Amino acid sequence: MRIALFTLDSPLSAAAVTAFLNRHGAEVVLIGRSLPYRPGAGGPLRQGWRHWRRSGTRFLPYLWVNYALPQVLGRGGLARWAAARGLPCPAVEDVNGPAMAAAIAAAGPDLLVSLHFDQILASTTLALAPRGGINLHPSLLPAHRGPVPTIWALAEPVPRFGVTVHRLAPRIDAGPILAQREVALPPGITASAAARALHLAGVPLLSEAIARLERGEAAERAVTPLPYCPFPPPGLLRALARQGRRLVGWGDFRTALR
Repeated sequence: MRIALFTLDSPLSAAAVTAFLNRHGAEVVLIGRSLPYRPGAGGPLRQGWRHWRRSGTRFLPYLWVNYALPQVLGRGGLARWAAARGLPCPAVEDVNGPAMAAAIAAAGPDLLVSLHFDQILASTTLALAPRGGINLHPSLLPAHRGPVPTIWALAEPVPRFGVTVHRLAPRIDAGPILAQREVALPPGITASAAARALHLAGVPLLSEAIARLERGEAAERAVTPLPYCPFPPPGLLRALARQGRRLVGWGDFRTALR
């Protein structure tokens, strides 16, 4: 199975991406790395301003630790890993643009795999791989569709965590489910630590789904999507703070530095 992997550099998924490459590195023919502060999305200043207007100041530490800090450190571990193996590892400004379409066509993958990737693949892009695309999402879909599911899970009266592997579709986190597993996490865990743990716990599930697809044994379960969970509003973050439920802690900062 020839795989094109789409992800981004972030502490939230770095361990999971490493685990996935340890399992499937010989099958990976392309790594597409999204730029979280790409110019087409407004760059770091305009994106930071939009997040502040939408979610308030409580959300900014989460963004800084998990997205801005890796860009500041500029370690580029994925790019180095790919270069050592002679694999293309383009920075993805627009996953549905002509440059990315040409890169996918040149690599010739059978399957597109999304693991913590922040761009939506159009149907025309998914059609470039004979087996389409699948995604690892750190929630129990159809609950908590969207970019920060562990924050919304923490906001539930009794948080439930899990991972889902599903078919990619042009609608966010709405494709048929291939595999799903509930994951028990310790009380008091931060949203950042929960995301790291869930991405990592989902890698074996992702591998199982890929193996079933390769054997032609994958069973898809269609679901009715629940309401989309966007970036959190200030009121939700204030409620989490009152309950002592945190987005980030010092342990998350230390992980980001590593």
